[in-house]
Amino acid sequence: MSRIGKAPVIFDNTVQVSVSPSNEVTVKGAKSSLKIGLQQAITAKVEAGKVVLTRKDDSKETRALHGLYRALIQNAVTGVTKGFTKGLELQGVGYRANVAGKKLELSLGFSHPVIFDIPEGIEIKVDKQTALSITGPSKELVGQVAAKIRGFRPPEPYLGKGVRYTGEHIRRKAGKSAGK
Repeated sequence: MSRIGKAPVIFDNTVQVSVSPSNEVTVKGAKSSLKIGLQQAITAKVEAGKVVLTRKDDSKETRALHGLYRALIQNAVTGVTKGFTKGLELQGVGYRANVAGKKLELSLGFSHPVIFDIPEGIEIKVDKQTALSITGPSKELVGQVAAKIRGFRPPEPYLGKGVRYTGEHIRRKAGKSAGK
């Protein structure tokens, strides 16, 4: 058995979990709801405050999916109760961010501002114009949005300028050597 897959996903009474006949798990919380579609090899049952996953056979792919879907359901339960947060820092002269409605406006040293449409279900807060906080119920979507924003200007190794994750260490390179 998969060590991760055999552990049940435990949830409290503030979360509602249901399994549809089309093998889709729906997790509803106070703020949002998430859906996870399961493959036919994995089945889910909700019983007394926990979700138990079983698999049809012991093939290598099915064992891997067993642990994967258990982790996805656990992330959904955590997401609808607490939510997930990812932080970004802007480092560079003149680099700043601003949220206006459902758009994030970034000044990243280009000749024009970078405009990013904030997806549904994601909340972005700007602290001190150079620190971003991305929050949402879906761990996958929060990470994807953070990676997309970081991709506009990844940190470069010589001066360290760019958009980086909070606490990310950038390995710096030495510049040109002085002439002899």
